[in-house]
Amino acid sequence: MATASVTTDDQKTRTRVELGADAPEERVIAFWEGGYAAATLPTRGALVVGRSRTADLSIDHPSVSREHARIVVDANISIVDLGSHNGTRVGSVVLRAGERAVVAPGDVIDLGGAFLSVQSTRPTGEGRPERETLDALIERVSRSDLSVILLGETGVGKDVTAERIHRASPRAGGPLVSLNCAALSESLLESELFGHERGAFTGAHGAKVGLLEAGHRGTVFFDEVAELPLSTQAKLLRAIETRTILRVGSVVPKPIDVRFVAATNRPLEELVASGAFRRDLYFRLAGLTLRIPPLRARLFEIPALARLFLTEASARHGRSAPNLSNASLAALRAHAWPGNVRELKNVMERALVLCSDAVIEPQHLLLTDAGLRAPSTGSGDFDDERARVLGALEQAGGNQTRAAKLLGISRRTLVNRLDQYNLPRPRKL
Repeated sequence: MATASVTTDDQKTRTRVELGADAPEERVIAFWEGGYAAATLPTRGALVVGRSRTADLSIDHPSVSREHARIVVDANISIVDLGSHNGTRVGSVVLRAGERAVVAPGDVIDLGGAFLSVQSTRPTGEGRPERETLDALIERVSRSDLSVILLGETGVGKDVTAERIHRASPRAGGPLVSLNCAALSESLLESELFGHERGAFTGAHGAKVGLLEAGHRGTVFFDEVAELPLSTQAKLLRAIETRTILRVGSVVPKPIDVRFVAATNRPLEELVASGAFRRDLYFRLAGLTLRIPPLRARLFEIPALARLFLTEASARHGRSAPNLSNASLAALRAHAWPGNVRELKNVMERALVLCSDAVIEPQHLLLTDAGLRAPSTGSGDFDDERARVLGALEQAGGNQTRAAKLLGISRRTLVNRLDQYNLPRPRKL
């Protein structure tokens, strides 16, 4: 397959993207106050990052040295500090001059007042960045104008993340306009996106402003972007490239100034490879790709989220928010959450209706044993669940029935867990 090269020179960014079978699969993106830049990584070799205009990745920020660091690609991807004035930091480690650190896609690298992140277009399977890294990326990318694609299972909160990005951005004073691309037919999508003039088609009794025009100086969020028909993808690509839209039935283009955030639970890289999603549109939207972990990988967030959903639901019902018992919290942590954050929200709203007093107990949650999380192959998850089982047994004085109630599971399920975690069955005290 032939290889084509596309060089884009948008304001404050210079990105080179290789198309075709040999398309590069990693790139490094830099962010700083007021700008961003990106460069593709070689299959093997190095590139220099610094303030100099001759650097392979040029960062226009006074805190960055002229030749600040070098990114080296060999068996791994690593970064080397080149004796910079303000240092290079990978996570909590500050590199000395000449010192090298291996980095992975999603890691945050601080260079003075700027930061870098390596992004990969390879499918990543079940691997997920650490939550702290994800939060840092969301916080910092929000302050830029870079387009973002949010990936993750259904219900993980991609729409919430899109709103978070908008609210923390310089466009927060403008509108956040959302479109569910799977909810409309192909014939309606064009009118919703671009608007139409009066008389453009049967039933067009008046002019209508499209979502792209309505989002001027704000953010446009495309939910389920993988469901866009190819014909609509082509028109959207043209609007992004020209920063203008043409209403249906009009010959006068209208300028737009919007930031794009898109989300999907489908593997966009595979859709691009199969031709179901345009490669050029994918690269236009994927300035940065963020994978939102499923709720089962974010157990520490469950108490705060559950209380938030309870407070919101209580306000709608005009009553005080009840408390969550320790047994309820243990049951929430033990659940598999196949429906992710959306399921948790529904569970808390249902529990509020079923609870008539000031405390929500496990029986109000209506969580089934089938939803109990199975042991993970990850040692951290295994240890966490094992510790919760031990903690419940200790709190119950070795009484398996009481411990099972604290965990929000049946006694039989608890016994199975004791066997799976190779724990002895305690005697009652």
